Amino acid sequence: MVKRQTAIKIRKAHRYLGLFLGIQFLLWTISGLYFSWTDIDEIHGDHFKNLTNQPKAFDSLISPTKLGISGGIRTIELRDVNNTPYYWINKNHLYNAFNGSKKEEITQEEALYIASNYMKSNLEVTSIELITEVGKHHEYREKLLPAYVVSYKTDESVKAYVSVKDGKFQTVRHQSWRWFDFLWMTHTMDYEGRDDFNTIVLRAFSLLGLITVLSGFLLWYTSSPTLRKIFSRKNK
Repeated sequence: MVKRQTAIKIRKAHRYLGLFLGIQFLLWTISGLYFSWTDIDEIHGDHFKNLTNQPKAFDSLISPTKLGISGGIRTIELRDVNNTPYYWINKNHLYNAFNGSKKEEITQEEALYIASNYMKSNLEVTSIELITEVGKHHEYREKLLPAYVVSYKTDESVKAYVSVKDGKFQTVRHQSWRWFDFLWMTHTMDYEGRDDFNTIVLRAFSLLGLITVLSGFLLWYTSSPTLRKIFSRKNK
């Protein structure tokens, strides 16, 4: 068995490591419980969306080749903007699919139409505003800007986002998602972008957590009365 002084040092190391890591361990546990007890579809806001929505069909569209796109067409999508079809070409511009005219951006009225197709009809719109920039911790981060924010009258402060340049319904955010996002940040310990599992902080705490667990096993080994009796018998 190890000496008493060594056992005391191990006990102190384990105690202070536990104290230092305790808050993060608690956050990992709370966030893990939240993730395991929540429905990911609800976090995505599916209960606020019109999941039966089908893209509208249009006839008599002009050929995209007649638009004279410089460099040719690499990607193309058809968008319904207030009952008018538009080609979203090369992830760059909207073109009217009836007459070929270029559309620089959608209006508030068009954004409300797009949002109404994707959100449930019983939701009441309270406001709509334009955002041109967001911070690193904004709920609409890493998505196309500028965008319209459509707010609804609900207890969960529901907001739908529609990008201005391409007229696409981007996402819906609500209170449960915001809690999930915050707890996900504490779980990954990525306090900048949320989704990086390779941060130095996370690696350091994971390593220290392993050391804490191992020191606990070592502490049990050095202070177990049963093991002491076994070793004392062997040494006789």
